[in-house]
Amino acid sequence: MNSKAADYLIYDEEAKVYKENPEQVVRDDVEKHYWLHVGRTIIKDWRLYLMLLPMLLVFLFWRYFPMYELLGCFKRYDEILPVSERLFTGFSYFKQLLVGGDKLSLEFWRALRNTFLLSFYGLCFGFPMPIILALFFNEVRSDVTRSVFQVMTYLPKFMSTVVMTSLTIMLVKGASSMNGMGVVSQALVSLGLISNDVGAAGLLNQPGLFRAIYQITGIWEGAGYDSIVFFAAIIAISPTSYEAAQIDGAGKMAQMKYVVLPSILSTVVIMLITRIGHLLSVGYEKVLLLYNLNTYVTADVVSTFAQRYGILSNNKGIASAAEMMNNLIGMLLVIGANTIARKASNTSLY
Repeated sequence: MNSKAADYLIYDEEAKVYKENPEQVVRDDVEKHYWLHVGRTIIKDWRLYLMLLPMLLVFLFWRYFPMYELLGCFKRYDEILPVSERLFTGFSYFKQLLVGGDKLSLEFWRALRNTFLLSFYGLCFGFPMPIILALFFNEVRSDVTRSVFQVMTYLPKFMSTVVMTSLTIMLVKGASSMNGMGVVSQALVSLGLISNDVGAAGLLNQPGLFRAIYQITGIWEGAGYDSIVFFAAIIAISPTSYEAAQIDGAGKMAQMKYVVLPSILSTVVIMLITRIGHLLSVGYEKVLLLYNLNTYVTADVVSTFAQRYGILSNNKGIASAAEMMNNLIGMLLVIGANTIARKASNTSLY
């Protein structure tokens, strides 16, 4: 701290003496009674803090307490002994995953690659769609029409993953199923985009088509709901900005380019950083319901890998190590993306 004498004392020209700086007296009083002010604020707004309590308990019991089990990544798994009493094995599980050279290591690297590719394609194709939808909603002048479109795009988000995957399976199923080929499969065969043999076998049985199906269903499910944040940022733009652009002769596309997009840039950056943080966090539920033995090569991700070895093979040490590595990489991605965004645009998450 670079303190100066003038911060604490001021010189009185008339009395020829130094006196306490009134501003410093106020600062000292605030620091002295800081916790008193905090207590009074909590008592005053106790209802808000009471509403905050359930969320704190959820984070405490489902986020922080389970961190103790992460010690299992470094200890030999034993169903009987608690984690604290198990034999310490160091980084043996991580070595098996990374440099083992056996089937386990090969499957882990394949799952890690598939996780990254699925998330990366989702970032490239799925992230812009909510922004495009928000821009579209902003241009619809009829409130009734806009509300109808918004409800239609929001609705898939409120369906369970089981329902969404069941609909997907029905739409792309093959001819060997009970009710014949799915509607989407029939349409693609009719348009000549896929062969009849591929459509008859079922699109979900084709390793090369799994990622495309996963991304399309992901956009279908979440693009409308994710557009809420961007649409809220767009409607917060001052009308005077549009009026100034119109006076300068800007059309609709020019207004989007020079008014709307720069105004929501900070929101886009924040959402992008959070999205990058989940780049390797592909939920296992949807993949687990859609993939099969034929599509393991492109569909198996770290979460399903951990589920298969941790629950089905009862090797929870390997599963914990795989998930921990996944989460560590995600944390590093968040830190890197936040640093780059702060230096490039002066906008960051923290």
